[in-house]
Amino acid sequence: MIERTASELLALQAAGTATAAEIADAFLAAYRDREPKLRSFVSLDEAAVRSQAAAVDAKRAAGKPLGKLAGVPVAVKDVLCTKGVATTCSSKVLANFVPPYDAHVVERLRAEDAVLFGKTNMDEFAMGSSTENSAVQSTRNPWATDRIPGGSSGGSAACVAGCQAPLSLGTDTGGSIRQPAALCGIVGIKPTYGRVSRYGLIAFASSLDQVGPFAHDVTDSALLLEAISGHDKRDSTCVNEPVPDYRRALNEPVKGLKIGVPREFFDKGLDGEVEAAVRDALNEYQKQGATLVDVSLPHSKYALAAYYIVAPAEASSNLARFDGMHYGHRTAEKTDLIGTYAKSRGEAFGKEVQRRIMIGTYVLSSGYKDAYYVKALKVRRLVKKDYDDALATCDVVMGPTTPTAAFKAGEKSDDPLAMYLSDVYTVSCNLAGIPGLSMPCGFTKAGLPIGLQLLGKPFDEEKLLRIARMYEAATDWHTRRPKV
Repeated sequence: MIERTASELLALQAAGTATAAEIADAFLAAYRDREPKLRSFVSLDEAAVRSQAAAVDAKRAAGKPLGKLAGVPVAVKDVLCTKGVATTCSSKVLANFVPPYDAHVVERLRAEDAVLFGKTNMDEFAMGSSTENSAVQSTRNPWATDRIPGGSSGGSAACVAGCQAPLSLGTDTGGSIRQPAALCGIVGIKPTYGRVSRYGLIAFASSLDQVGPFAHDVTDSALLLEAISGHDKRDSTCVNEPVPDYRRALNEPVKGLKIGVPREFFDKGLDGEVEAAVRDALNEYQKQGATLVDVSLPHSKYALAAYYIVAPAEASSNLARFDGMHYGHRTAEKTDLIGTYAKSRGEAFGKEVQRRIMIGTYVLSSGYKDAYYVKALKVRRLVKKDYDDALATCDVVMGPTTPTAAFKAGEKSDDPLAMYLSDVYTVSCNLAGIPGLSMPCGFTKAGLPIGLQLLGKPFDEEKLLRIARMYEAATDWHTRRPKV
């Protein structure tokens, strides 16, 4: 039961061979069995899960219309507000925060009769590439529990890869869906900026953050993306664009497909096994009639530096509200106003969050804003133009998602720059605001997953999914499950 896809679980319920309650019980058993090894979740209310599943079964028995996710468990990253359930961002700052409202995407899940299946662990305030920066625990990779699952949505990726849930939601600010999807051997999508509402998402970097799905395969990803997409007037950056039926033409190959292969994505620093797997995937597309086009993203070499100026700058502003006075952790030490601010934030924020706040405050400060922040914004525009030019000559840009497979826990904890390089192929997508998808394309000799990244034109998720499905239909990487 637990190794089935969401689409298969929906079919079982429709055929009457399984109930939502039975499905929930199966995943709850997997959660209890595997959680000590994976540490994917920060919270899970088993009674609430059973209650939601029973409500779906009752609705089905009464002959009432059901949503497209009826009875399917969906885990939610702990950065998305859930009414009446603690939403902590895996931080001591929000350890006792219980939102009085749902994030827009959570509302959409409820409307489609999904079973909300706990809150997943993450890097504190979504700042990290390994889910080792959580104030709660360090999540592990289901394929090798001595290794990291990626981050910051590591808990959401690990729980799907480890079959604790068939679907989950994560957020992607600089690769935080695609990178853990690649390292855990599943499919992850960062939609176009503005495709999915950010209402109820506790912000890291507001111009970069996007909510997206994790799933075992492209079909399930299309299903969940369809469920959460659409206009929301509460988010001024959410674009009023029609949401296509992503699954309708999913199995129709893209005729005359042109794949842009950026030379900058195959430079030094790329692991040989990762490159070989990605090249094999490109060859498979050629067998299906696709044409490979040599493209260049000349400013991509500056994207990482630009990102680590823009993102911390926005984080410095967004996290200023957590001051110990209005809400969030407050120091027990009696001191003056400034002392309360400093003590509260110093006690509750982890080292990585403090590091990024300091960087962001510095690049926005008088005398440095023009030298750093404004220049980074100019580079961001050039990165966007590079993608515009490349995608004018091809349907999709394709390359590796990460430079290496999953590294060992603790291996890069004391080297922030080495950790940041894990996102070298993903951050440019967020700077440009375009959609990106990572899907499994092989394994290393050590049995670790390798991810293939697809990048498309704004609001062209439908074509991106069809292109991904072309490769998936010809391979079996997506069918493999780890032995946890």
